[in-house]
Amino acid sequence: MTTPRPPALRRRRWPLLAAHAVLLLASLPAVAGSPAPVVKVGSKGFTEGVVLGELLAAVGRHAGAVVEHKAALGGTQIVFQALEKGDIDCYVEYTGTLTQEILRAERIRSLEQAREALARRGLVMMEPLGFNNTYALGMKESVAAALGIDTISDLAARAAEPEIAALAFGFSDEFVKRGDGWPAVRDAYRLEQQPQVLDHSLAYRGIETGHIDVTDLYSTDPEIRYYGLRLLADDRGAFREYKAFVLCRADLATRAPQFVRELERLAGSIGNADMLEMNARVRLDGEPERAVAARFLRNRFGWEIDTEEPTAAVRIVGDLLRATRQHLLLVFVSLLAAIVVGVPLGVYASLRPRLAQAILGAVGIIQTIPSMAVLVFMVPLLGLGWRPAAAALFLYSLLPIVRGTFNGLAEIPAHLRESAEVLGLDRWARLWLVELPMASRSILSGIKTAAVINVGTATIGGLIGAGGYGEAILSGIRRADPAQLMQGAVPAAALALILQAAFELLERFVVPAGMRGHGRS
Repeated sequence: MTTPRPPALRRRRWPLLAAHAVLLLASLPAVAGSPAPVVKVGSKGFTEGVVLGELLAAVGRHAGAVVEHKAALGGTQIVFQALEKGDIDCYVEYTGTLTQEILRAERIRSLEQAREALARRGLVMMEPLGFNNTYALGMKESVAAALGIDTISDLAARAAEPEIAALAFGFSDEFVKRGDGWPAVRDAYRLEQQPQVLDHSLAYRGIETGHIDVTDLYSTDPEIRYYGLRLLADDRGAFREYKAFVLCRADLATRAPQFVRELERLAGSIGNADMLEMNARVRLDGEPERAVAARFLRNRFGWEIDTEEPTAAVRIVGDLLRATRQHLLLVFVSLLAAIVVGVPLGVYASLRPRLAQAILGAVGIIQTIPSMAVLVFMVPLLGLGWRPAAAALFLYSLLPIVRGTFNGLAEIPAHLRESAEVLGLDRWARLWLVELPMASRSILSGIKTAAVINVGTATIGGLIGAGGYGEAILSGIRRADPAQLMQGAVPAAALALILQAAFELLERFVVPAGMRGHGRS
């Protein structure tokens, strides 16, 4: 006969059973399989960069990763700093940019030295993708064929002939100034021509209309196909190599090993003709970058990547709602912070006349700093996304709010201040009950000005992954698509008008009735 367990022993079994159950549940993910790794892909702010970013994102989805593509983040320094900080895990860079810009201070002489320098930063340089997006000189195919020009040496020889010496060279400002641009090709081929300096996009139109005969371009520019240009062979090797490669964080191989293995398959798989074709499909044919990248992977590796997208109307409405939410977040967070700081700062300036000019001068200087410079400064401190953009907008909002508060308090007539003193009000009571209400119209005007400025300036947030209307504007510029550009520009203008009207309405409730028709706006 079994002896029954005492009630106390039965009660003590439940904690043990619960502990076993917790351990069993904790072990289930290991049995069922680890959760999909999260990979953050970045890309630079031009067509080819975004296409390659979508290519990496598609590889990640094929490898079973959860991928976030932070597209069109801006220039080299912004994207590279985001990689170092861990805001992104990988992006596509170029060998020439790596050695001549990113690692310029380290005087890199070989790619092996570059790999070692990157390793010290916790970064890995993968094998080149295959194409070389270097500088090149181009001519209209019909003109080059008529003159028998196939190489830059041919160009130099023909340009030296008296009857051909009138060939017009038109180059971008960057190409003329960079040591690996016009100075390199001029010295290597002993060219004596004085080039016109003009915008890169205008050079294509100039060569189409015949105003210039020779221009600089990148070897994978889609305009090469559109304008029917002939790339002149650099037979003396004047231009540096700009081979594309994937640059990623060293810990990515541990966090997403399958993704890294699939990335390695891209090495040598993309030729110049492939990249030019993908760029052309986006820039000239208007295809989405994601669809272009998926087509390449399907044709090259047989991978089926899901690119199903909603209808145009659904997509436009969804993008507009998302962009509006992001834009309002940027505007209101930065504006609220500027009010909290700017109004007290304006009050302090009015109480300390000797410091007033220094305070107003300081916020005025901040206003003159280019927005891109502020963003580049903020990204290493706050990373990518809405935070650095909001911080930049906060700085730009200070001047109108501080000045509006200071001017509103300074314009209060002296006899009204004296009347408040006669009533026996102390300094803070006079400020709160008399002076701030009388200055409220000027203060509100400064806040309104800051809000309207913020709506326009917030579009720069698209450069660092903050979203908002700037995302559509930058995409429209990048793809030369006026319709897409207007999807960001028109809502931004409408929002500015709505905010201005809202502040006019708010004035009726905030500003005392006797002050609404007086004072400066």
